This record gives sequence, C-alpha cells and structure tokens, in this order.
Amino acid sequence: MINLALLRQEPERIINLLQSKDPHCNIQELYTSDIKVRSLKQEVEHLRHQKNECAQRAKSGLTTDLREQSIFIGKQLKQKEQELTIVEEEFNKLLLACPNIPDEILPVGGPEHNKVVRIIGQKPVWNFEPKNHVELAMNLGWLDFQVAATMTASNFALYKKDAVGLLYALGLFMLKNNKDHGFEPILPPFLVNEESLTVSGNFPKFKDQAYHIPSDALYLTPTSEVNLVNIYRNTIIPAEQLPICMTALTSCFRREAGGYGAHERGLIRMHQFEKVELVTICQPENSKQELDRMIACAENILKKLNLHYRVSLLATQDTGFQSAKTYDIEVWLPGQKEYREVSSASTCTDFQARRGLIRYKPLEIEKPAYVHTLNASSLAIPRLMVALMETYQQEDGTITLPEILKSYWVF
Repeated sequence: MINLALLRQEPERIINLLQSKDPHCNIQELYTSDIKVRSLKQEVEHLRHQKNECAQRAKSGLTTDLREQSIFIGKQLKQKEQELTIVEEEFNKLLLACPNIPDEILPVGGPEHNKVVRIIGQKPVWNFEPKNHVELAMNLGWLDFQVAATMTASNFALYKKDAVGLLYALGLFMLKNNKDHGFEPILPPFLVNEESLTVSGNFPKFKDQAYHIPSDALYLTPTSEVNLVNIYRNTIIPAEQLPICMTALTSCFRREAGGYGAHERGLIRMHQFEKVELVTICQPENSKQELDRMIACAENILKKLNLHYRVSLLATQDTGFQSAKTYDIEVWLPGQKEYREVSSASTCTDFQARRGLIRYKPLEIEKPAYVHTLNASSLAIPRLMVALMETYQQEDGTITLPEILKSYWVF
C-alpha cells in the first residue's frame, strides 16, 4: 500500500501521479476518506477521555448529573465507534485498491509511450521463409495442444521429446546464471493463501485471474514473486542481512480472463507456464542499484543464448499495479515478426513491504523502517523457448540449439 504520509503532505502531486497511472483510480476518495477516518478517531479518543474522567469523578460520589452525563457520553461514543468502523472498512477497501505511486521519470500514458532504452544484437536473416514455433514444434512432435485441451482445457500445452529436455535445460541454465549473480535458489510451495496474494498486490485487484481451491482456501501461485516476498512477511530483518536476493523456478497459473488472439497462440500466452523469478529485498537507498543488477542478470541469459532483444522503460499506464517503475526485456520472435516480453523487472519501493509489514532495523537505536522489494522474470521459459525455436530453425525444419545448453541437458 502507498505511504499515506506522502498523500497527506503533497496531495495534489500524489493524486496527479496516481491518476497518470490509472485514470480511474479513486485516489481523491481515498484522500477524503483518510481525513474523515482521522477526524473520527480524534472524536472517539476525546469521548473516551471524557468517559474516563466521569469514571474517575464517580469514585468520589456518583451524582445524578454525573450519571446522566456519563450515559450521554456513552451513547455518543457508541455512535461514533460504529461510524468509525464503517468508515474504516471503506477506507481500507480504497487503500488496498490503490496502486503504487509511479516514479516521476516514467513517460506518461499507455503502452504506445513506452521508451526503448537499448537494443542488443541484430534480427536474424535467412535465405528461406522462417516458420513460427507452432508449425516447427508440431512437425517435430515437440508439442501437442489438442491432447492438452482434451485432458485439461484450451491454452494449456503438452510438451514432448526435446521440448521437455529444452524446458528443463533452460530452467537449470537460468538458475545457475542467477546464482552466479548472487541470487539464492529457493523452491517454495506452489499453493499460496489469500493473505500472501494481498501482500504481493495481486489481491484484491486481480482476484478473478487466480485459480482457487475453495475447499482449502488456497490458490495456485500466479508467480513465485508472491511466494518469495511472503517469506519475510511480519519480519524485522537486521540491516546486515540485506540485500536478500532469491531466485525460484516454479510453474505459474493464471486464468487470464478474456479472449486470445491469433498472435497469442501456442506458447505465447497460457494458463500454466514455467518461469524463473528473481526477488530482492533491500534498503531503500540501494533500490536502484539492485534493479540494475536484476536487469543485468536477466539480460546475461539472452546474451549467452545470442538472442536479439530490446529493453524498454514502461509508461505510467503500462506499469503494474504494485510497481513504481518497470523495465521490460522483449526478445525478438522471428516467426511472429514482433518483440515479446520475456522479463519485467520492477521496483515496488515499500508498497509490498507496507502490506506485509516487512521491515529492517538500520541501527540499534533507530526504529524499524520499511524495506524495498523488487522482482524480475529471469526468464519466462515458454516465450524463451519460442525465441530459441524460431531463431535457431534450419531450412529443413530442424532446430539447432545453442551449444551452451548442452551441459544442462539432463536426458
């Protein structure tokens, strides 16, 4: 959740920033509700103080006037407490629905205003018409979407033959790369509870996109960012232990409400996909350098695989709910003839930390302060597989994968 002190100190600036991110954000209502809550709390405290004074005076002798005054104050107090409960409930709903404050350096607007900050490598060129990954994989017997739809539903994949080997090789390759960059491998449960999803910022806004298991009050994780951030929920971390850098390979599950276009067929957009994630917890003053480290870690994978990609700074309206600033790494997909995101690297500032009470203690004499949390895909495996299949295809329809992956091939 946002730092309310900033909203109280500079309401106009914060309201304008939040509305540049989400024009429909009820930030003005939140600001008004915050004023009302604080005012009612003062009234309740004042009435409680008066009631306590009446109780003290009654010890010296209860008079009719004092009894009537006490009853009157008690009725007022009960009424104001009930009013406060209702107003606080509405305030908390507004607060949880409020996105993180975007960084002021972001371009303002939708995806068309995203700013490409660098382009690495060149688009591959062939003397034949390249195929897309669906055609390549079907011809090689690597994927079967029809069987997956029969056993489960549409937009799931059944991997076979070398596709299975490639998926696991990429997972091991990326975990090793991330460990070399200082990220500790973690294997969390794939199921999370509602509080974990609220802390990460997925709930309540994206509740309709989660796969729910009602009988156990659990959800399939949409990204291991949720799991890794919640390791330190309700924790005060000694400053000397920061930064905490973690990486995890998990399956991720998203309902992704809405239709799928032709350009999102195959492995481009699915309900279940494997992803290697990075999460960092650090002191606020180190947030920028940690974001740079995450991006460098993710880029290193693409460079080792010799894939063409670009890095873009996202505009305000394309930046995620919990993020203050996001860079997308977009790999070139020759068969699709477009760039597609394989990593989003974001700083969430203290937004998730406030939701999850994740703090650190700078010095023995100082009070605990909120940490900053950051996350990045490193990388989304299905889309990376698409890039490899389409980039390294041969004229006869076979695929010659990069040599670096051979040492990670487990089959």
